[in-house]
Formats: sequence, structure tokens, C-alpha cells
Amino acid sequence: MYLWDLAASDYGNAFYAAAAQAGSQSWSAWFFGSLDARNFITVDKPPASLWVTGLSVRLFGMNSWSVLVPQAVMGVTAVAVLFAAVRRVVSHPDQGAVAGLIAGAVLAGTPAAALMFRFNNPDALLVLLLVVAAYGLARAVQVASWPWLTLVGVVLGTAFLTKMLQGFLVLPGFGLAYLTAAPTAWRNRLLHLTGALAALVVSAGWWVLAVQLTPATARPYIGGSTDNSVLNLAFGYNGLGRLEGHESDWGAATVGARNTSTGLHRLFTTEMGNEISWLLPVALLAVAFGGYLAARGRLGRDEWAALLSWGGWLLVTVLVFSYMQGTIHPYYTVALAPAIGALVGLSTLWAWRLRAGWDGRIAMAVLLGVGGWWSSVLLRHNHFGPVWLPTALLLITLTGALSVAVGRRWWMATGLIAGASAAAAGTVAFTVATVATPHHGAIPNAVSLLRPAPGLAERVAAGGWTGDEATNGQLAKMLTTTTTPWSAATNGSQSAAALELATRTSVMAIGGWSGDPTPTLAQFIDDVHAGRVAYYVEAGRGGAAQPQGRVIRSENHSASHSREIADWVAAHYPAITVGTSLVYRLE
Repeated sequence: MYLWDLAASDYGNAFYAAAAQAGSQSWSAWFFGSLDARNFITVDKPPASLWVTGLSVRLFGMNSWSVLVPQAVMGVTAVAVLFAAVRRVVSHPDQGAVAGLIAGAVLAGTPAAALMFRFNNPDALLVLLLVVAAYGLARAVQVASWPWLTLVGVVLGTAFLTKMLQGFLVLPGFGLAYLTAAPTAWRNRLLHLTGALAALVVSAGWWVLAVQLTPATARPYIGGSTDNSVLNLAFGYNGLGRLEGHESDWGAATVGARNTSTGLHRLFTTEMGNEISWLLPVALLAVAFGGYLAARGRLGRDEWAALLSWGGWLLVTVLVFSYMQGTIHPYYTVALAPAIGALVGLSTLWAWRLRAGWDGRIAMAVLLGVGGWWSSVLLRHNHFGPVWLPTALLLITLTGALSVAVGRRWWMATGLIAGASAAAAGTVAFTVATVATPHHGAIPNAVSLLRPAPGLAERVAAGGWTGDEATNGQLAKMLTTTTTPWSAATNGSQSAAALELATRTSVMAIGGWSGDPTPTLAQFIDDVHAGRVAYYVEAGRGGAAQPQGRVIRSENHSASHSREIADWVAAHYPAITVGTSLVYRLE
């Protein structure tokens, strides 16, 4: 499913695709995560995911499959590792296999997962690393193994190099699980956790240290930072700025991405609800049910640790995503999918195991009923499928819940299978529709249910306005014939990425992705006079030639230095219009 018709999405996110191309052309650009092979500026995230796609492009050439197939492989691997992690915590092998299969199926059938496992944002690798860390934690808890716990630290450090602080949202649950459940003395548990934390710092910090020790003149500018440092990027634009809503204070120029409507309802409404919330209410109930069982002493040590680790993962991430005031995109919610899958699988097993008692039957009935009810709500709200489908699925799940509550064995088994199938039908159908939808741009959504304003998808990108850079054959030919280090400079990373993919050349992204303070006017003038840049392309609505020689520029320029550069170029070089772009020859 994840491999089906991948080429329909072309390069997916052109921003990261261009960086992967750059990494395939230059090992230095690959190491730093640069947008261009000449190392002008990095992307706004650390480079771990680009290391994977960059190697793939280097091995198989620049095409949509070499960019997107690694993400699909990560998705399949994440599902397999989740199955293994859930199966391991259940003492009975057959029961563990059933719980693991349910968990894996839920992850595979979540729209956000199908979206990100077929798209080249860093989230696919992030999810895989977090699931691998959860598996390592399960192994560590079983025998109080410090090597396995150290591995967890190494993997989570790598998650930091994938998407920075988002990779640490699982830490509270993981730490609490080992601290309370590992079969060894408290002193040993604390020592083991300290060692794992040290491993995390080393695995997360080696690249940061390498970048910081490299002179600024010998490496690219760190995109998204205000002072050309990784720490500023991690704790500013990709850290506190996201939580507090002050990314602009850290150099970010947010474009229509911030959601100021904070609260627990956020994950259940609009696009976020469509991508992740189908079985989220069931997972939240599973945490409560697991707490009830733990209080009554009905969970073994390994299952108790699993409840803490997966429940902590779910609750902390839900709270952060619900109340963060900065930029948040719906696809971020894929980080919740493994925890939802694990908790749905485990709670189903727990309820079935206790089916002889009233509490097990009530738990099964409630889980089924809530899952079917919320699925029908989402289907009806989105007008997805036949008009009778939401009602039919709700009736089936309620009938299944009633059959489970009655308590007769044959009725219970039939009701559970029918009710669970109906409750899962919505998320599966939406996932299939997500797979059938091509995805492009910086902020993909699962299924296109609404028609955008004419031309909006082509014009709007996080970072500015773009025009026909990706399809302008005349412009591409001009840039391809250049011999300078940078074939062109342009306003913003989005336009630069489109030109790089069209020409296979390096393009200087003035202002980067988020209005970064690079280059200064003096630096740009030096590069032009030294013959390092052939053209300046004022992309999209950035400018238009006027009869009097004036230039009208968009108000969407995100930094004053970008305007200064555009003014200097316009004052010193003649312009021609190529497609929708204003082009200046700087040689």
C-alpha cells in the first residue's frame, strides 16, 4: 500500500528533495543537510532523514522513487517493529501476537501514517526511531538490561537529529516505565537511566558539536537560526518558539500555518481530526482501563511498563500538540499513531482476557461503541462515502458492543469481530483515500476534500510566493548553461529548491526558508563581484518589469536584507521577464 503509485507525488516536498539531491552531489552538503551542493544554507531541520534520502539518490539517481521509497520502507519497518514491541510485553505468545497484529494494523491504517510514509518529510524516520526505542525499552525492562537501555538513548539521540525536541516527547513515559518496572534495585535503575541519558547526549550532540566546531566560513549557514548555530535552531525556532508561538523572534516567518485555537479539541477537529483522531478516543480510554487494571493488580510487570511507556507517549504528545501556540501542521500527529496502535492492541487483549467478568465485557463494549461513534462522526462531517455509511457502521458497532456485553461466548466473539471491523472501517477507508491522493508541497494533507482557491496551491508556500520555477523550461535552460558555483540566487528556499530540481544546479536561497539573516548585502555584493553567481531570479510575484524600469515587489518578503539585495540588483543590472519571473544577469 505504501509503495502504490508513489510517482504520482513526484518529489513530494521539493524543499527536502532538493536537499537530498544536493547531498547526492556533495558529501559536505550531505553531512550538513544543505539545501544546495555549494553549501550556502541548510534546511530548517537537522539532517538525519536527509542522510537516508541523500544516499538513496546517490545510489539510484534523482527520481521520485529514490526520494520516496525510503519513507515507505521506514513505514513498513515501523509497523513490524511495533508488532514485535507489543508482542514482547505479553507473556502468552499467542495473545501477544494478536495484540501486536492489532497494534501494527492500527498504525498501518492511520491516515497520518499513510501520508507521511509516502512523503519525504523527516516524520517517517522520526516515527521509526521512536518505535525502535520503544522496542528497546521493552527489552530493557524485562531483564533490567543497561545495554538495551543505552541503545534506547542512542536511538532517541538520533531522533533529535531527525526532528530535534519532538523526539524527546516520549522521554517522560519511557523513564517512568524503567524506573518503576525494571527488576533491579532502585540504585541500579537510576544508574542505568543516567547511562542511557549520557548515550542520548552523545548520539544527539556529536553532530551539533561537529557543526559548532567548524568555522562558519567552512560550512553552510544553519537555516532557521538567528545566529548561525544549531543550538539556537533547536531551542528557538524548533523548540521554545514552537511552544510559545514566538517563532518570528527566532527568525521564522510563519505563513498561515499557526493554529491559535489551542485546547484538547484541536486533535479532534479539522484536518488534524481527519489524520489522527479516528481511534484516538479508544486509545485514551485504553489508558484509563489500563490504570484500572493496574490498580487492581491485574497487569504483569511488563504490561505495566508498556502502559506507562505507551500511555506516557500518548498523553504527553497529546498535551503538547493540543496547547502549543506556535506553528503546528496536521501531519505532525503521525507521532501519535504508534502509541494509539499499541494501546488499542493491548486494551483489546486485556478486555478479552477478562471477558468472564463484568469489567472486561463493559470495557470491550465501551471501546467498540466509542470507536464506532467517533468514526461515524468523522465520516459524516467530511461527507465521506455514501450517505448511509456512517449510520450503518455505527449500528454495527453498537450491535457488536451489545453482543459483547451479553456475555455469551459465541455472541461475544462475533460481536467483537463485527464491531471492531466496523469501528476500523472509517480509518481504513480514509487511509486508502490518502494513498490514492498525490501529495506535493510543504504542508500536505491526507485527503483533498475541499477545492482550494484558484492558483493558491501553486502560489503559496511556507517561505513566500513561488511562480513557474519548476516548469519554466526557458529559465531552466539559462541556468543549466552557467559555470558559476551558484547558477542563480533567488528569494527564499522554496523557489531555490524548485530551480535546483529543474536544473540540477546549485541556487543561492536568499533568506532561506524562514527569513534567515543571510546573506548580508555586502556578502552578496562580494559574491557577485567575485563571479560566484550568474543570475538573480525574483521568483513568482516577487517582481514584475515595468515600462519605466521600476520594480514592484511583493510585501511577502520576510526580511529587510532580502529587499535590500533585490533593490541593489534592480539598481545595477538590467532585467528581463522569463515566464512569471524577473531575471537579472549578474555576470
